[in-house]
Amino acid sequence: MKGVLLSGGTGSRLRPITHTGPKQLIPVANKPVLEYAIEDLKEAGVTEIGVILGNNGRDEIQELLGDGSKYGVEITYIVQGNPLGLAHAAGCARDFVGDDDFVMYLGDNILKSGVTDLVESFESGDYGAGIALQEVEDPQAFGIADVDDAGNVTQLIEKPDDPPTNLALIGMYVFSPAVFDVIDDLEPSWRGELEITDAIQSLLEDGHAIDSHVVTGWWKDTGKPEDILEANRLVLEDTALETEGTVEDGAETTGRIELHESATIEAGASVRGPVSIAEDTVIKSGTYVGPYTSIGANSELEDVHIENSVVIGDSTITASGRIVDSLLGRNANIESAERLLPEGRRLVVGENSQLKL
Repeated sequence: MKGVLLSGGTGSRLRPITHTGPKQLIPVANKPVLEYAIEDLKEAGVTEIGVILGNNGRDEIQELLGDGSKYGVEITYIVQGNPLGLAHAAGCARDFVGDDDFVMYLGDNILKSGVTDLVESFESGDYGAGIALQEVEDPQAFGIADVDDAGNVTQLIEKPDDPPTNLALIGMYVFSPAVFDVIDDLEPSWRGELEITDAIQSLLEDGHAIDSHVVTGWWKDTGKPEDILEANRLVLEDTALETEGTVEDGAETTGRIELHESATIEAGASVRGPVSIAEDTVIKSGTYVGPYTSIGANSELEDVHIENSVVIGDSTITASGRIVDSLLGRNANIESAERLLPEGRRLVVGENSQLKL
């Protein structure tokens, strides 16, 4: 079995963060989202992986992943170009996949339980496809599956007004090569895209059995800033965190703290875990770093209170105020405005930014 990892898309819901890089490289607990997908595929025994590239961030993704050897996998890059739908992305991998079955994984998703159970369930029968499902509170906002008592899919409906179930497709699929012929015959949806739900429905109508696996652990689509923060919280809760860096005498630390060996928590600083602090970062005196916060590499924090936030890295934060529930892009520089005249807030704000002042 092979893997197809989707890394295209424009990341429009994460602008301005994604103006300078792809959404799949935004770190959660100081690890790019894409790396979680690579690890899940490897854990499921999938080591030949085709990475689908869009128009945004091709070089950055290839620089991070390389040939895959540092993850114990073999990576082939496939250019999709314009994002014309998930089924179109899958179709781009036809030459790479050949006659093998394959797992398709959306690279901006994080799944606590991985995809091993999904793969094993598919391999246990004769299926045209297998889909990961999760119960959701708002099924009208998702592609929804209707399944029988044996877990076989009987119908797929995209964002139904009257959903038959609350089982949503969550972006992890397994396919037989039969899906490629179906994709060739698809017509674009009203969005101008080739929809993966239409492809699976066509497989069903052609007589292929469709397996389903209901995911019981958490799943996050990291497409919006609030999703990044929630995923960061969930991962920090579930991950073993080790303190390898320097904690000076006079620093106050409680809870689980991941501190890179080159990072420092100085005397007079307070850090309350779960927290992740990356390499070459200094938490200086007077700073409070609260739970569910990740501070990226090459950053310096002083006299600031920050919690439930993600600092991507290469940042200097010396504001004396309190920062909560925030996603701060690379090279963010946040200073205090005290004693500056005229009084007022001084902002340089990118497109699609969100501020609460």
